[in-house]
Amino acid sequence: MSTDYTYDEQGQFFPYFVLVITGLVTLPTTYSLLRPSKAPENTAPRIQSDFEPEHADLIDGQKKKQKRRQRKIKRMVTTLAGWLLMAYMVYLMVITARTIPKIWDPYEVLGISRSADERAIKSHYRRMSVTHHPDKRRPDPAKNETIDTINDEWVDITKAFKTLTDEDIRNNYLQYGHPDGKQSFSIGIALPQFIITEGNGKYVLLLYGAVLGVLLPYLVGRWWYGTQRVTREKVLVSTAGNLFREYKEDIDAGGVIAALSAGDEFRDVLKGNKAENGLNTVEKRILAEGQLSLKASGMAEKDRDKLQDLDGGVRRKVLALLWAYLGRVDLDDRTLEDEKFEVAPTALALCESFLATTLAYGNTKPLVSSLHACQHLIQALPPRSSPLLQLPHISPAAVLAVEGGNSKKHSSLQQFMKLSDTIRRKQLIDSGILSETQYKIAIRTASQIPFFAVERAFFKVPGERHVIPNSLVSLVIKGRIIPPGTQNIPAVNEKDLLDKDPPETTKASQEVEVKKIQPPLAHAPYLARDHSPRWYLFLADSKQGKIVVPPPQTPFTTFEKPMFDEHGKPTFNMQTLKMQFGAPPQVGQYNFVMHLVCGSYVGLDTKLEVTLVVEDPAKAEEIDEDEDISEPEEDSLAGQMQALKGNANGGQAGKKGKRPQPTEEDDDSGSDTEGDEAETESETDTDTDTDEE
Repeated sequence: MSTDYTYDEQGQFFPYFVLVITGLVTLPTTYSLLRPSKAPENTAPRIQSDFEPEHADLIDGQKKKQKRRQRKIKRMVTTLAGWLLMAYMVYLMVITARTIPKIWDPYEVLGISRSADERAIKSHYRRMSVTHHPDKRRPDPAKNETIDTINDEWVDITKAFKTLTDEDIRNNYLQYGHPDGKQSFSIGIALPQFIITEGNGKYVLLLYGAVLGVLLPYLVGRWWYGTQRVTREKVLVSTAGNLFREYKEDIDAGGVIAALSAGDEFRDVLKGNKAENGLNTVEKRILAEGQLSLKASGMAEKDRDKLQDLDGGVRRKVLALLWAYLGRVDLDDRTLEDEKFEVAPTALALCESFLATTLAYGNTKPLVSSLHACQHLIQALPPRSSPLLQLPHISPAAVLAVEGGNSKKHSSLQQFMKLSDTIRRKQLIDSGILSETQYKIAIRTASQIPFFAVERAFFKVPGERHVIPNSLVSLVIKGRIIPPGTQNIPAVNEKDLLDKDPPETTKASQEVEVKKIQPPLAHAPYLARDHSPRWYLFLADSKQGKIVVPPPQTPFTTFEKPMFDEHGKPTFNMQTLKMQFGAPPQVGQYNFVMHLVCGSYVGLDTKLEVTLVVEDPAKAEEIDEDEDISEPEEDSLAGQMQALKGNANGGQAGKKGKRPQPTEEDDDSGSDTEGDEAETESETDTDTDTDEE
């Protein structure tokens, strides 16, 4: 028995092979292209506002440019080519005639019924020998018959006759499917035969060499070096090194802006002569006298000195464009305006990377300054500027009308919205600064900004009543989303301030995914990106200026309960934020400053003093045992005697015996935020001068 390998000469099978291989690549890439993005920027609702900033067409153009970059053109081309190839293979499968191998059948060869007995078979064979024997049959040229074909046909008839009449031959046929026993078989290869046709071998080897020796190493190398060029924060490694060198312990938000200009990503934005074109114009505009500050861009003297100390080139122009963006300075040149709106989103991405650098050092001020710099980049506001400029149509003149020319501290959005409508109209409309329509747009936008109002902050260990050394502690923040200017705020339900431990999870409950609610996208009309609000929570030591518990790697971007109803009104649902960390190893009282920083809006941060009490495990166990001693049941004998004893003593014993059921605040005493006193001390950090603190 021999084995024969044959190629697909007629093209019946290789289309199936190519179709399967191509589908393994094309179908996943198609799914990745068509799958809707789950990024918060693509799924979150938006704040309703009709405001369009100046040069809105340039900002929209930058957004479209970024979307074109994210379209993954190469993947789209690969997917399209895959579908075209698959369609061509299906076409070949349809038009190619299929050849079905014929199974040798002795009854069909003899032309008799399968129910014929041996006598009928022999009789039929004798009749066929008269007409089909080579000695009695002549070749017919009309039927393309030759002596060889007649002999082969007679041999086949003889085999069929012996198969049905000879016992041994019949057994071979039944066992192996052929009267001669085992036969050679052929293995088909689903590739066209021209691949091994003489003369084509060198081209096949050349193709193999190009794919395996050039294309595959190139793709792997490009992927590998591409991953090594960027950090986990998706910035260039060289940029991360530059930001590391720009770090200073006393850096403020303006210093962070200057540090971000060292990013190598800007070299792709300002290629060639772009680094020098228009630089003098930009610097002249941003260093002009401002209305609310010394400079039109809002730069401080040290920020100006930093800019002028830089040599001409990409970094100096980037820094100048960033200050022009923050100060909303009109450059009177569409090319420069377009560059201004293009560098801002890149700087924001680098700012989020700079946060990782500040966390590595563990100092509080650089971290807060970095977070504030991100806020200002999103809102296009210079550091130390009024938070009111975040609202549509609010100009420096409007800020002066609201705050007054001699104000040493800026008004927050909350303070502005707490003013009566009559006063606001008198300051903005009656003075001719805003029209009625512009005023309504500004107020409507302010009433949709999500401000997280902290109602309570405390520490707890899940499943335990006390915090002991080295335990896993949770900082629990209870608060509500209350937009500035909200009226008729309902009182807090004390039960909502409790944090109940979740029941033991089962496999079924783990599979149930809790739907997260996203806040509206940040109202940032000058930023050429959609940005989802996020909150950063961390604990700091105010005396040493150090970060005690860093913010989680993933900031808070969603909540468990709806913040607004279908009409856009706040629901006042109690929201919960949690951050876990290891308790100190020593027993004692630890005072921290809790920072809850809103990364998208200026002036909506919360700073609160909290106290963590770590108790001795033995003492905590004794307290738990005392609390576990229950009063006797009233319907029992001991309960009746206790009641009689209380009556005999004038009810004093009864009053003394009863104690209030432990509440969440009782359980967490010593681990709370120092009770009501601490809660009254909680302050909302709306002072934009905190960068200098």
